[in-house]
Amino acid sequence: MIHPIVIDGDPVLRQRAAEVTAFDDELRTLVADMFDTLAAANGVGLAAPQIGVSRRVFVFDAPDEDTQRRGVMINPTMAIVQRPARFLAQGLGKRPPKSLTDVEGCLSFPGPDFDLKRHFAVRLTGFDEHGAPIEVDGEGWFARVLQHEFDHLDGFLYVDRLKGKDASEARALSKEFGWGVPGLTWMPGVDRDPFGHDDIDDDDFDEDNGAE
Repeated sequence: MIHPIVIDGDPVLRQRAAEVTAFDDELRTLVADMFDTLAAANGVGLAAPQIGVSRRVFVFDAPDEDTQRRGVMINPTMAIVQRPARFLAQGLGKRPPKSLTDVEGCLSFPGPDFDLKRHFAVRLTGFDEHGAPIEVDGEGWFARVLQHEFDHLDGFLYVDRLKGKDASEARALSKEFGWGVPGLTWMPGVDRDPFGHDDIDDDDFDEDNGAE
């Protein structure tokens, strides 16, 4: 089932989501609905607060270099990884970057994107929808996806981390679009895609990273 996505301004996006305590059919339905919504929105990550559910759950369906990474994280904790194993195994050097600046977008701040510095490598531990412990490592762009979704569970949007003129521009755009008030949503698969996927001709299609 596809759900409408909550837009910046709704209180659910600005509060710490509640821990999941029951790994039951209701939770598994939520996870399945989140994957459906993520696919319809052409995104790479989606947190439960983005569909109005204040629970510590996020899903991702995102490429990590040549590997498609798809999964769910429930009640996650996150640690910064200083010496990511895959980076070293690829012979890329003994001193991987601590951080990386790249472009980000957000399904709850639909349309605009900005450059943001994130940790280069992180490790998340948590549970799947059945309550089994899981661990996910991310480097580079995939680490960015994980950090972005983890932020949603703590009540932060990526634009909250912007500084200087980018922060000012994000605030101005939110005001221009009429955001910043409760109750605003957009419906994937029904409303015009705010990231422009509807505007791309099949002959000119160039797959991008999507939004989170």
